[in-house]
Amino acid sequence: MLFDRRGFVLYAFTRDRGRSACYGACAKAWPPYFAPHGTLSVGPGLKRSLLATVKRRNGKRQVTYAGRPLYHYVGDKVAGQILCQNVDEFGGTWLVVRPSGKLVR
Repeated sequence: MLFDRRGFVLYAFTRDRGRSACYGACAKAWPPYFAPHGTLSVGPGLKRSLLATVKRRNGKRQVTYAGRPLYHYVGDKVAGQILCQNVDEFGGTWLVVRPSGKLVR
């Protein structure tokens, strides 16, 4: 599964179609994973070619992997915690992402 540098899991939203469909209350519950300043990098087992960003309405750059915008879940409080895998909310399903870019169902 994909994790950020702090060890928090990253989720994808099935309602997204290249760009984020998660704003307002959705983005409060599922905060977008924003690109850090500088160059994006990947950890062991991930493909740099699948890592990119997409611009949100506010101009911030959200990290994508295999074309899917990535998010945290507000309820995940410690590194490695996965509380909302395969959860239907805000008109789509929230799933963790494999290093291949495929969603875990």
